[in-house]
Amino acid sequence: MRALYFAIFTVFFAYFSAVAPVFAQNKSDLPEIPSALQMLSDRGAQMRYLGREHGMDGWIAIYQGQENYYYVTPDGSAFLMGIMFDKDGEMITMKQVADLQKQGGDVLDFLAADQKPKDLTATMKETNEAFVYKTPAERMFAEVENSNWVSFGDESAPVIYSFMDPQCPHCHSFMKDMKEDYLKGGLIQVRMIPVGFRDETLAQASFLLASPDAEERWYKHLDGDATALPAKQDVNTQGIQMNLALMQAWDFDVTPLTVYRDKAGKVKIVRGRASNLANILADLPSK
Repeated sequence: MRALYFAIFTVFFAYFSAVAPVFAQNKSDLPEIPSALQMLSDRGAQMRYLGREHGMDGWIAIYQGQENYYYVTPDGSAFLMGIMFDKDGEMITMKQVADLQKQGGDVLDFLAADQKPKDLTATMKETNEAFVYKTPAERMFAEVENSNWVSFGDESAPVIYSFMDPQCPHCHSFMKDMKEDYLKGGLIQVRMIPVGFRDETLAQASFLLASPDAEERWYKHLDGDATALPAKQDVNTQGIQMNLALMQAWDFDVTPLTVYRDKAGKVKIVRGRASNLANILADLPSK
């Protein structure tokens, strides 16, 4: 999930988070997302069309609660990121967002939040670098690292990756096993790779991926809060579809499915709910 890089315009971010929390559009009325911005949508960003000004189509992308604004060049092959001003210094983007807000709707009510921008420069660099791997296991692990994931626990703790479906009872049990002693105790960081095998869970997983408070929502979901992960059918599911494609490419057919690198650098796979978390912890590199 964090393999995608969004440069942040911090001055305008807080302002627009305050004035434009609601975005909704009828997909049948939208132009097709241009190829220059398709990578954002593919990673799970929620895209909304702002309209055309001065020959350029404007788009807003929301990812993990962060809003960014893009203007696509007339030939569709490149884009600019930031705020558009007119010749008098007025912010055209502000008017476009206000017009979009008037359309109403509830899909992104939860997603546009005033979050502290994250510096994803290092992650982007890792994602874009080309590596040559000697084994299929190494190629698989690289794809898992660059999948769309949500982090739980201490970011400095040893990492495990785990594919999970929001309605998978074994996934629920696995996370409950780890929550108090391992996650809250700072012993393990779980990078959950959300997937969805039914329309409902596909939408829930997509909502989780885009949410600025994913960890909190997931725990509320585990506690039975039916509103924590709404199954909104007009949420962009492409980020989750990519995670599902990754599972299929490597013949992964169960959830949870956990992947990690041990102390010796060897890639390990645990299918299903781990029977002994202590053994996994002992097998991980130390902080």
